[in-house]
This record gives sequence, structure tokens and C-alpha cells, in this order.
Amino acid sequence: MRKQMIISVMSKDRPGIIASITGAIYKLGGDVADLNQTVLCGYLTMILNASFEESVTKEDLHAAISHIKTNCKFEVSIKELASGDTLETSGPPEDTYILTVQGPNKGGIVHGISQFCFDHNINIFDLATTLKDGQYTMALQLDLKTCTCPIGELQQKLETYSAENDLTVMMQHNDIFQVTNEITLH
Repeated sequence: MRKQMIISVMSKDRPGIIASITGAIYKLGGDVADLNQTVLCGYLTMILNASFEESVTKEDLHAAISHIKTNCKFEVSIKELASGDTLETSGPPEDTYILTVQGPNKGGIVHGISQFCFDHNINIFDLATTLKDGQYTMALQLDLKTCTCPIGELQQKLETYSAENDLTVMMQHNDIFQVTNEITLH
């Protein structure tokens, strides 16, 4: 049985970081299962799930990453999962909805929406925000399987919340979002 490690990396962005980190994992016989990466304000953040032989330790992995030749310092955190811990399958849950939020920039938008989700026992699976020309935009992937009210009632509450907070919100099932936002290359 292979041991699982969750690895978090942050660094000033430059070409080759993903290749360097995954190369260090590969040299230790690791296998990357999941990886999520983004660049925000010139800093790359990445989180990976990788499996290793039992003999590979967190310290081995940390040493391999710290020996990467770079002029950018890597901030690394490694969580070794206990044997017997089961990893949830990757990808969105079945009851996934996409919530988009737009409005003029003001303090508290992210807090307000995340508090709204918490108040209705909605798990935020993924969240991205951007600010451009004074307009704030959020896109959230929501898991509604434990929501405390029916979808119709939730839509009404969202409409009320958006009107009270000068926001435009739209919530749709992930399947509909994927179909209407799919880009095909021919």
C-alpha cells in the first residue's frame, strides 16, 4: 500500500515551477493523483495529492523540494495522511451548483456570500474571485446535498440577499453551467 501526501506550495511565479515540483515528486517514485494550481498577484499557489512508497517520508519530500535550484523560495507544507485514511474522489459532488456573483466592489462581499452558504449548510467546493475596474466577480462551486432548504426556497433567499446587497447573483446546476460554458475546439 502506498502512502498519501497532500503538498501545498507557494512561490513567486516563474516558468517551470510545476515541472520542478512534480520532478522532485517523480524522483522519489511519487505519483501525482490530483493537482490544482493558480497564480494570484504574481504568486503561484499549488496543492497536490501524491502517493509514495511507505519508505518515503515528509522529510525526504521536503528535502527534495528544497534542493530545487531556483531564485524563488518555495514555501512548502506537507500533510501525510494516516494509513487507513480514505481520500474522497476528486471532482464535484453530484448535487453541485455554480453560483456567480457580481457587483460594485465593497468590503465584505466574500464574507457575506460565504456566511450565506454557511447559514444554509452549503459547502463551498471551489471559489474564485476577481476585481476589475471596480467590479467584483465571484464564481463558486457549491455542494447542496446538505442544504437546509429546498432549491426553490434557496433561490428566493438568494434573490432577496442580492437585492439587499446590490449584487447580481445567478445559481444553476453544474451540468447546465458546463453545457452553456463549454468551449469546443474543432
